Amino acid sequence: MIRVTDPIIVLSDIHLNLVGGSGQVNILRGVNLSVDAGETVAIVGPSGSGKTTTLMIMAGLERPSSGAVQVAGHDLNAMDEDALARFRRAHLGIVFQSFHLVPTMTALENAALPLEFSHAPDARDRALAALAAVGLEGRARHYPAELSGGEQQRVALARAFASAPRVILADEPTGNLDTETGRRVIEHLFRLREEQATTLVLITHDRELAAQCGRQVRMEDGRLREDGAAVSPAAHMPDGSPSAIPGDAGRA
Repeated sequence: MIRVTDPIIVLSDIHLNLVGGSGQVNILRGVNLSVDAGETVAIVGPSGSGKTTTLMIMAGLERPSSGAVQVAGHDLNAMDEDALARFRRAHLGIVFQSFHLVPTMTALENAALPLEFSHAPDARDRALAALAAVGLEGRARHYPAELSGGEQQRVALARAFASAPRVILADEPTGNLDTETGRRVIEHLFRLREEQATTLVLITHDRELAAQCGRQVRMEDGRLREDGAAVSPAAHMPDGSPSAIPGDAGRA
């Protein structure tokens, strides 16, 4: 049983404003979120509401215009790009909707990438074990073009979990998969998360997937809401039971 302890992710009054040809666009409008270690949180909501941007800020792949970002005890705003890359390598696993596998590398080489970057001496063995955990040990030498969509996503899961990260961030992990393949990927995702006691934050329009998380928060127009109310900047929210996801449509 995973023990919920102190927050591992804290977003405080996050704003993101971008300037385009038509003027300033407010992408995020004061996002507040606290996620405990070992928690599973689904971020739901309509397309264009800011879900993926919020996840990218947690990963240090996007910088907010204002507000504080604390992940695994690190102040992401205080880091330069090199420090952020080292932080991600040490603490995060990221699962993208479009897989982002390197086409010229085998499944094994793709799964081993984060371990190779961290100079792990047993990178190949650990990557092979990660592929075995998602049922792909027999496909280790195949290239992405030789794999089905579900197999490619399982390689992406193996890559994310191979280094045993403290936090997994997943953006629509079943968005490009058919229903049955998506169900199998969900099973792998939550089994690996349970085995490694990993904190999981994911974006999804899949009701079944969201319902498996301990908590759901809804993003609308650049703001997060929980149980119909805006999330307070000081909120430190415990696990809750799944709520309904009214009106979800489209993709993040």
